[in-house]
Amino acid sequence: MDVPLAHLDRPFDYLVPEALDVDAAPGTRVKVRFAGQLVNGWLLERVSESAHPRLAYLEKVVSPEPALAPEIARLARAVADRYAGSLADVLRLAVPPRHARVEKEPQPPAAAGPAASDAGTGPDAGTAPVDPVGWSGYPTGPALLRALADGRAPRAVWSALPGEEWPARYAEAVAATVAGGRSAVVVVADARDLDRLDSALTAVLGTGRHVQLTAALGPARRYRAFLAARRGQVPVVIGTRAAMFAPVPRLGLVAIWDDGDDLHAEPRAPYPHAREVLLTRAQLAGAAALIGGYARTAEAQLLVETGWAREVTAARAAVRARMPAIAPTGDDPQLARDPGAATARLPSLAWTAARAALSADAPVLVQVPRRGYLPAVACATCRAPARCPHCAGPLALPSARGAPVCRWCARVAAAYACSECRGRRLRASVTGARRTAEELGRAFPGVPVRTSGREEVLATVPGGAGLVITTPGAEPVADGGYGAVLLLDSWALLTRADLRAGEEALRRWLAAAALARPGSDGGRVVVVADGALAPVQALLRWDAGWFAARELAERRELGFPPAVRMASVTGPPAAVAELLDESRLPAEAELLGPVPADGDRERMLVRVPRSRAADLAAALHSAAGVRTARKAADPLRLQVDPLTLF
Repeated sequence: MDVPLAHLDRPFDYLVPEALDVDAAPGTRVKVRFAGQLVNGWLLERVSESAHPRLAYLEKVVSPEPALAPEIARLARAVADRYAGSLADVLRLAVPPRHARVEKEPQPPAAAGPAASDAGTGPDAGTAPVDPVGWSGYPTGPALLRALADGRAPRAVWSALPGEEWPARYAEAVAATVAGGRSAVVVVADARDLDRLDSALTAVLGTGRHVQLTAALGPARRYRAFLAARRGQVPVVIGTRAAMFAPVPRLGLVAIWDDGDDLHAEPRAPYPHAREVLLTRAQLAGAAALIGGYARTAEAQLLVETGWAREVTAARAAVRARMPAIAPTGDDPQLARDPGAATARLPSLAWTAARAALSADAPVLVQVPRRGYLPAVACATCRAPARCPHCAGPLALPSARGAPVCRWCARVAAAYACSECRGRRLRASVTGARRTAEELGRAFPGVPVRTSGREEVLATVPGGAGLVITTPGAEPVADGGYGAVLLLDSWALLTRADLRAGEEALRRWLAAAALARPGSDGGRVVVVADGALAPVQALLRWDAGWFAARELAERRELGFPPAVRMASVTGPPAAVAELLDESRLPAEAELLGPVPADGDRERMLVRVPRSRAADLAAALHSAAGVRTARKAADPLRLQVDPLTLF
């Protein structure tokens, strides 16, 4: 039943009246009488008898369309169990709302191959053999395509080369899967990536062989695309996280690009992550899995180290040939040439790289972690970010003459002294994409300046001389590549109070640096950061695997995800304590906290070994069921493996 109460998260038996016998098929939407009310539900299974002696009758079949596929029903149950959620909440994410007019539209003929019949086998006659030349830069790349075409289920973590046309590589992997008589589901983070993948798939498969499935399509178009996949009219579904539950027949491949992007995390209960949903699908369906990106998350590294997946990487010689020349501004040789590089926002090295690229009639990409004017507090002498002496949180100036106050612990730092130069004077520094565009526009008069960010995200820019100021994730593709990429204000990414700060900084930097021309063609990348930092070292060597392995090892030592499984419970203190007291947590469970949350709420963390993850989720779900059965008034937010711990 479509009732998101934990104590009602189980199937219920109803009699099917003779008048509804034909329409009441598994997977259809129905209405049933429950507790004196008419509620929506899903018909999961038809059986000949029930263990319950007295049953009520099914009230209505809303639609004879079997929108809920058996595979998706099993997947939804597995996802609900993993995230300590309810099946009703997951099904709301998995199946879009019904659109009656779309259901009545005439059906086009099904595509050839796996989508035409769930029982079909053999290669798809409508798809030509895939040329593996695009994957030849990776020693195991051609073998991956052969395995997909042969109907096997390889699992790969792919580290893309600099400048790689990743949509074309994904399209080739999908085409190999379709040629082997199976279907594919590919998930990307945003609309720009989806448009690039759509164009690549159209070029490889032709028109009418795939559909896009996103929440931004609108009710009618989204439901039309969903039904095309459910009815077997297309063999491939691509989309944002809304496509992770897309029903396709004979699933052969699930793929995700840039799994570290936080857009892959569903903000609605039970907060599943697209990567975990797709990996669960691959496990249940015996399908192949492909996780790709310029960077690599600790979760993907764990798959490699446990042997669940194999890494697909290029030889170091190929990486060096494709990558741009990358240099930091905070290493000793640079400081010897330019003593102000440690404090200048645009050191001479970055200035020189930008000027050289513009002189060569090449565009320059400038990545700034903030989109507007950000008032920040820094040391007036060395410009190092001002941190609280008690908790290392960022300081703020409440007034022109007031003492600095910590934004985290709210303590007054009257005795502040800079950790770098021991200076005591503070200044307000202003950074951001708009301010940077104004400054560089004055510095390079006559050069076109474009911005790409929240207000307007550019997909492409011309290849001539020009400045492109962008926030992370909004970098447009330049025709012929960028002559120079400047990564400014690295402290804004590296000093965040986040477990994934270093991982996120490297992911943002690699995504921007991948758009630069190779070093042999004059491409340069300048990162305004200390070259001794681990994320900067990984960028300089273009070795995301090394950094992911290092990050995972540190998290194992400290007991952080994904080395362990964690859950967070957020709500009023009394409600949090009540739920944890009633939970039959595993003996190995550790309670961490509480820490303050929004308003008068608090957050508690529960940590267990990965081997007890299922027991943790079951215990929390059971305790939540007790609370809903008692009609507890205080709401709680329950998350398993939250992206943000504190």
